[in-house]
Amino acid sequence: MNKFEIFMARRYFKAKKRTGFISIISYISIGGVTIGVAALILVLSVMNGFEEEVRSRLLGADAHVRLRKFYVEPITRVDSLLNLAMQTKHVQAAAPVIVEKGMIAGEDNQYATIVKAIDPELSAKVTEIGAKMVLGELDFSEKMIDGRKFPGIVLGRYLADAIRSTHIDDIVTLWVMPKKGGIFTQPRIKRFYVAGIVEIGYYEYDRTLSYTSIKDAQKLFGMNKGVSWIELKLDNYENAAGVAQALEDELGYPYLAETWFQLNRSLYSWMEIEKWGSFIILSLIIMVAAFNIISSLIMVVMEKTKEIGILKSMGATQRSIRKIFMYEGLAVGIAGTILGSVIGYSLAFAQYHFHIIALPGDVYLISSLPIVMHWVDFFAIITVSILLSLVASIYPAHRASKLIPVEAIRYE
Repeated sequence: MNKFEIFMARRYFKAKKRTGFISIISYISIGGVTIGVAALILVLSVMNGFEEEVRSRLLGADAHVRLRKFYVEPITRVDSLLNLAMQTKHVQAAAPVIVEKGMIAGEDNQYATIVKAIDPELSAKVTEIGAKMVLGELDFSEKMIDGRKFPGIVLGRYLADAIRSTHIDDIVTLWVMPKKGGIFTQPRIKRFYVAGIVEIGYYEYDRTLSYTSIKDAQKLFGMNKGVSWIELKLDNYENAAGVAQALEDELGYPYLAETWFQLNRSLYSWMEIEKWGSFIILSLIIMVAAFNIISSLIMVVMEKTKEIGILKSMGATQRSIRKIFMYEGLAVGIAGTILGSVIGYSLAFAQYHFHIIALPGDVYLISSLPIVMHWVDFFAIITVSILLSLVASIYPAHRASKLIPVEAIRYE
């Protein structure tokens, strides 16, 4: 019986005897589904691309997992925790870090900064700060300038612009307030020479972060031999949750392990909401095409009233009639979905390999529109498209199945 229903659906899909207008609506419906599917594929692929760019830049400057104490108390057993971390599955590298807030000033300007003290050798295995240097080197060794020795400091690009210290060997002053003290407590002050300028590619980092050695930071912040936390690099950032849980189970209170997602939860959550919000909004294009499917099938039912009556008088059941029109609506959806998928994939593939749409590098820090295609997105788009087309055909199919044979052919 299925062959008969598919055969009749195919015949009804073709040009009609009385008017070709119904067929035109069917082709418009296919076009609507095609445009909707192609648009969804392209938009989600571009969003995936930007998300990947943001994630790569953040993980290039930060860690996959951060191991610290509650209440941000200093970690004193640094060596033993480094050894424990390196013995944990999926951990490839570990590095101690000190992070404190302060003020930094050039010759004629000052700005708030977050000082991140690192070990250049260990941090090179965890982050990509060394590879992101745009001027100078990641070297904090002391240098003699104008008869005085100064330790080195590396500034974020926009922080260097803010304090107007954009040249190597410029002298900057860093000061912090002691955590314990009264209103008359004097700030701790230390002067550095600019050893380099780094550009991570994430504005908030490049605007606020400055980097110096752990030794100099311990003296400036009065931390003796302690550090703020330990950063870990994994073989795959997707293993972060498992590694964090394993470390917390091993160490217990007062230690806490935070993943890259937890450290930037609001940013990643917003990108995810934006992505699926766009998915829902753009699905309205397919929904408009689905309304075209409804109107097209209703007109087919009106045009084929006599034929439906004859089929039912010859023994066709309500279920068979219903299937004929549902198959026709489904055919429109499948045809549009296939065309849209091919067009969307082709355009995304072309952009990925040939960089057709370029972007100004001084604004976006990338030369072309980023594209990342996920098969999960393709599956979701195809499923929604076909499902909407199928739902759209239910009412016309139900209406056709309820036609009474005698009434349908009485005036023919």
